[in-house]
Amino acid sequence: MKTYVLDASALFAYLRSRPGAPKVNELLKEAIRGRAKLLMSAVNYGEVYGRILRDYGYEQALSATHAVSPLPIDMLEASPQRARRAADVKAKYKLYYVDSFAAALAIEHKATLVTSDSDFRKLGHGFPVVWLKA
Repeated sequence: MKTYVLDASALFAYLRSRPGAPKVNELLKEAIRGRAKLLMSAVNYGEVYGRILRDYGYEQALSATHAVSPLPIDMLEASPQRARRAADVKAKYKLYYVDSFAAALAIEHKATLVTSDSDFRKLGHGFPVVWLKA
């Protein structure tokens, strides 16, 4: 079974019907069928919540949390070990710290990162990524 890590841009695209939403929806369907596993760092989930809160207000942010909770996405905590791995990734690839949580989780689980954030191009061509936009 293939494993994917969603970064904040992937979940945001899905929740706001932005470019890339159909691909995320396809991955969610694959996870429901048991053909894929979807992971997300709680840090990146918080980033999505915070952006919706800032841009659309508390009610929309709360609505988003209700929309996410039944989805087949395993939310993984930011343990001290994961925080250190994220810091290592940040230092090595010059990513934003919050982005480094998604990359570190993908490395930890030998997963494919799902993103529309071009900053992840810093990871190089050998890093498996599903790009949600060109």
